[in-house]
Amino acid sequence: MSAEPESLAEGTLISHLLELRSRLLRAFIAVLICFIPCAFYSNRMFDWLARPLVSKLPTGQKLIATTVTATFTAPLKLSFVAGLMIAMPYVLFQVWAFVAPGLYRKEKRFAIPLLVSSILLFYAGVVFAYFVVFPLVFRFFVATTPANVMLMADITNYLKFALTLFLAFGVAFETPVAVVLLVLTNLLTLEKLRKARGYVLIIVFVIAAILTPPDVMSQTAMAVPMYLLYEGGLLFASILHKQKQAAASAAAETGS
Repeated sequence: MSAEPESLAEGTLISHLLELRSRLLRAFIAVLICFIPCAFYSNRMFDWLARPLVSKLPTGQKLIATTVTATFTAPLKLSFVAGLMIAMPYVLFQVWAFVAPGLYRKEKRFAIPLLVSSILLFYAGVVFAYFVVFPLVFRFFVATTPANVMLMADITNYLKFALTLFLAFGVAFETPVAVVLLVLTNLLTLEKLRKARGYVLIIVFVIAAILTPPDVMSQTAMAVPMYLLYEGGLLFASILHKQKQAAASAAAETGS
């Protein structure tokens, strides 16, 4: 009698593992499909990535490569990251398709908008970093270069720097999603989050000081949007909280 539950559990585990493998394979193929055209235009993409710095350098100066292989590997790494970012919605869809069957209908109703908004906010953070933060940061670094020093940026180090800022600002722009999740999961109340505004302001400046280069402009460029997004998260969480209370009261009246 005890062998039947064990065989069922084993069969269920194997089916889940097979589905997980299928989802991961689809996600990998999607990233590969997006990577191939990016790799074909890898040099143009790197030129586009380097434009904010090159435009601030003195006339005639360019980025340098300190190793022979860097001229090939740096653009190729950028192509892979670009392919991953392009395919990210489909990759997250595969993750969602694997997790969704185990969620309740109510959880699915909240999870889908949060998933979509988190993707869009991450992309918004990357765009903000490239078009707003990069010009400010590179203008500052070029302007503070000593007179007897020539600023010569290596393409590998520049790629690491750019991708670090992209990731930092992409994650920082997820602040509203984090606030909404804290409220919806009842880990923190709206009242506590509102009272913590002063602490949050200090925390975002500390985080910005850690993640950004050591200059006031780039730190402020991250901290101010993070705090504004925190306020936006409070506003959106307040709207959802009111809707939740209205639905609960309507259900109570119907039950009575």
